[in-house]
Amino acid sequence: MIQFLLKGILRDKSRSILPIIVVSIGVALTVVLSAYMNGAFGDMIDQNARFETGHVKIMTKAYAKNIAQLPNDLALLEVDELTKSLEKDYPEMQWVNRIRFGGLIDVPDGQGESKGQGPAAGMAINLFDEKSGEAKRMNIEKSLVKGMMPKKNGEAIIGDDFAKKLNVNIGDEVTYFGTTMNGSMTFQNFVVSGTIRFGAAAIDRGVIMVDISDAQRMLDMENGTGELLGFSKLNIYEDEKVEFLASNFNEKYADDKDEFTPIMMPLRAQNNLGEIIDYSNYMSGIFIFIFVFAMSIVLWNTGLLGGLRRYQEFGIRLALGEAKGTIYRRLIMEAILIGMIGSIVGTLIGLAGAYYLQIVGIDISGYMDNSTMLMPSVLRAKVTFELFFIGFIPGLLAMVFGNMLSGIGIYKRETAQLFKELEV
Repeated sequence: MIQFLLKGILRDKSRSILPIIVVSIGVALTVVLSAYMNGAFGDMIDQNARFETGHVKIMTKAYAKNIAQLPNDLALLEVDELTKSLEKDYPEMQWVNRIRFGGLIDVPDGQGESKGQGPAAGMAINLFDEKSGEAKRMNIEKSLVKGMMPKKNGEAIIGDDFAKKLNVNIGDEVTYFGTTMNGSMTFQNFVVSGTIRFGAAAIDRGVIMVDISDAQRMLDMENGTGELLGFSKLNIYEDEKVEFLASNFNEKYADDKDEFTPIMMPLRAQNNLGEIIDYSNYMSGIFIFIFVFAMSIVLWNTGLLGGLRRYQEFGIRLALGEAKGTIYRRLIMEAILIGMIGSIVGTLIGLAGAYYLQIVGIDISGYMDNSTMLMPSVLRAKVTFELFFIGFIPGLLAMVFGNMLSGIGIYKRETAQLFKELEV
């Protein structure tokens, strides 16, 4: 029967070509938009995790309340002992120290006079230990514009835009002015080993990156850190798992009122990322619903037009004794086959479009010049396994639903009228 119906669909293109085109377009749009939303929101979340939030972040309770001020005077101390405890209790996570600090960068000229100054957003990570995975996690080597990564203490990399603004070249010495965690002034010279561009305006404008050991010595934070970040060793963010981990950790210190007690915050609790995660999930469902609803209306009208054109055919079949239910069921089977064909074609077109957006992306850097939001300057789609079947949801549902509505007219045919219609 399926083979018979398929031959009818392929031979009578007037009743199949338009529905297939409509379904293909709807499915292709569903696939492309789903891929783009997953990619854009996923990249935003991933970039925040890599640069700022981690999958989870541990800090003191006082630091968490004033985190926007980067209060290193409220930093975690005895961090080595805490890290060992975390590695024992949560072996599925990798723990790394981060120190964020702010200050002023001064660039001296040949006579030792200042030739340029600018505010800097400092970031200290473990650059020298490959086991930490920090350089790879932050994609530092591929983001370098000039020079190389620091190889020894006293070297630093700065944002390429920042370097151009201050007229700094590779090998030049710059001086950092700031305060230690104890509130005293600190001065430290660094040799610029490279310049970097991450593609996020909020970072590139004034970043200076040094090894964590340099920052600890410069800020009087020996065996201390501002933030302790945890990343899944599988490099996959699992919302429910991370929420459980944070809840489990915080329960241990629930009765401790000391402001220096550590607290763990999951990714969704930072930078309003929870709202972004929920929003992306909601929007994917809304898009599918909209396309199912819109295509159902179009295909309903298409089905009605097709039904009118096949009015005489249905009449002959009923006059020959074929049951109304049988005709209706075969009409639905035809709809399923047409929906399958349209969904396959639309999925292939959508995957091609999604792959193109994954490689090329959409450059929004022109809109990010004055933005402080941490997000990529190029939004890309992401081709995932679910895209291979997500288009079949609106493709099949819309086609079947549309034909179910239009096919109701079959049951309104009166057998007594058939012979009058067939008289020629």
